[in-house]
Amino acid sequence: MGDDHAALIAAGRLHVAVRDGVVVGLVVLIPCGGTLLLDTVAVAPEVQGTGVGRLLLDFAERVAVAEGYDTITLSTNEAMTEAIALHRRLGYAETERVEEKGFRRVSMRKPLSRP
Repeated sequence: MGDDHAALIAAGRLHVAVRDGVVVGLVVLIPCGGTLLLDTVAVAPEVQGTGVGRLLLDFAERVAVAEGYDTITLSTNEAMTEAIALHRRLGYAETERVEEKGFRRVSMRKPLSRP
């Protein structure tokens, strides 16, 4: 919520999904210690369940590979059980659980194959 979106856009790290001229989702991708961090994925409530989130996740993996990364990582709130299950189905494996700023976080990693 407190991210500097203008700086992320200028750095080429914030990408949007647009439908009919309206932004319906976004993804923020940050280089982080030899991996690409899938920092944020957000989809507008009115288009959730239509595949926008999956397209953003696929896009994130393509960017990671294009930028030369072998893995993509993410961290999510432990309470987001549906998101965790989705990421598992997409090939992410849990790497750790920690408490951070009062929230239980689940970190996950996915190995990527290059074309």
